[in-house]
Amino acid sequence: SDVYKRQGINAEYGDQRGAGQSTPASCLIKNTTWDLVADIELIRERLKIDKWVVFGGSWGSTLSLAYAQTHTDRVKALVLRGIFTLRRSELEFFYQGRGANHIWPDAWEKYIEVIPEVERADIMSAYHRRLTGDDEEEKLKCAKAWSTWEMATCKLEQSKEALEKGDEADFALKFARIECHYFVNGGFFTHDGQLLDNAAKLNGKFPITIVQGRYDCVCPATTAWELQKQLPDAEFYMELAGHSASEPAIRSRLLDATDKYASL
Repeated sequence: SDVYKRQGINAEYGDQRGAGQSTPASCLIKNTTWDLVADIELIRERLKIDKWVVFGGSWGSTLSLAYAQTHTDRVKALVLRGIFTLRRSELEFFYQGRGANHIWPDAWEKYIEVIPEVERADIMSAYHRRLTGDDEEEKLKCAKAWSTWEMATCKLEQSKEALEKGDEADFALKFARIECHYFVNGGFFTHDGQLLDNAAKLNGKFPITIVQGRYDCVCPATTAWELQKQLPDAEFYMELAGHSASEPAIRSRLLDATDKYASL
């Protein structure tokens, strides 16, 4: 990512369980938030890094907060973008017709058309049954519909490249199966709102930058606003942008934050 290359920052990446180059592909066994937090910590230990700057956007912000709350003494700074804490209200805003559908009605129709009307009282569960079922044709159709819904809504203006990505079979199956798995299981948290409830313990421990798109339809800005109230010492930016890290206002703030924390 050019966010890191500009400063020659040593950035460590890892494909989470079941995603990217991780094998087995889209596997949901032993795949929870806390498994991933343990994996991140294992990477730090294997690389013999004492402390590091933790950077995450969207689902990455969820993992970053979970990691920082679990391994606070291993974090030098926290950079968060497109804040998502996996509360039920956030999920319903985007996946259950409680908000984003009013802004993207055309894309919403394509998302729900693969689910029979009788099952739409709980769309995520209906998708989960199909994404974990034995009908491979139905599984792929639903994976593409799920993924394309997010790709269609992640920027202020729709991106042709993002829409095409959502229709790629390999990407869609991994993306949709893993997301839906986490969502129907409430992120494997002990209670709804756990990350926000525990956020204040991070205040003053290390520098924190929060960057949020005002018109983010995937991760609505209310969560970022509530997070910054728990972290009054954090730098907080609400930008004229949607969800994607590639949008100019978001990207600029992320570059500024990584430049600043590069010398820590």
